[in-house]
Amino acid sequence: MGAKVGLNFNDIATQSYVDFIKSQLSEPERDQAVVFLNQNVAFTGDVIASERVDILGQSTDPGEKWIEIDLSDQKLNMKQGDAIVGSFLVSTGKWAPTPQGQWHVWTKLRYTRMKGGSKALGTFYDLPNVPYTMYFYKGYGIHGAYWHNNFGHPMSHGCVNMRPEEAGTVFNWASVGTRVVVHG
Repeated sequence: MGAKVGLNFNDIATQSYVDFIKSQLSEPERDQAVVFLNQNVAFTGDVIASERVDILGQSTDPGEKWIEIDLSDQKLNMKQGDAIVGSFLVSTGKWAPTPQGQWHVWTKLRYTRMKGGSKALGTFYDLPNVPYTMYFYKGYGIHGAYWHNNFGHPMSHGCVNMRPEEAGTVFNWASVGTRVVVHG
């Protein structure tokens, strides 16, 4: 049976994928076989978040910390009230859309495994040790991406990809419960 145009072979919005996430231990895996878009990709090793105080301004706004993801600009803004305290290029959904709406970070994992896509369509991925992951809606999350360097352009299966060290900055700043707003 051939694929129909418009079908989404991404299973990250399913309860079974959420259960898979909940089974993760947030520890690095020894398995470093990385597959992205049906191709083997080199694992670049562990990435540690930098302490970049030059990015994080000191906000005088006592408002809530929250994350804004602008799909049209491919940017993630760390905000406190109305003030931007950090801004980064991201890569959002190309093979499946990044959902728009408002959610809250429901779990943070220092490392996680992600897999999905379709081998038949050439979009399969199996990625161990995805760093600095914050899931905000079902299996959609903000995380570091060591398998590409095309930030500022859609490249994901619906998640919000960031440079690993920048994802670490956001990960260390945000908490479980931090509001995430995604808009076009």
